[in-house]
Amino acid sequence: MAEGRSRTAANGSFFEAPDLADLIAGSTALNRLGGADDVADVVAFLASDAARWITGQVIDASGGLFLGPRA
Repeated sequence: MAEGRSRTAANGSFFEAPDLADLIAGSTALNRLGGADDVADVVAFLASDAARWITGQVIDASGGLFLGPRA
């Protein structure tokens, strides 16, 4: 699973740099930083019976960080 820039308790100080959080959020398709709950929702889905037919995939849980600049 590829993770985007998500703010967690472990890396919160990384986002204290001036304007860094806004810069990263502005680079995502969803226009926001992810949180631990965003990643947890993906993990919960993959662990559920609803994902029973998914095999051998890379799941991009980045909020669209790697899609390229928005127009």
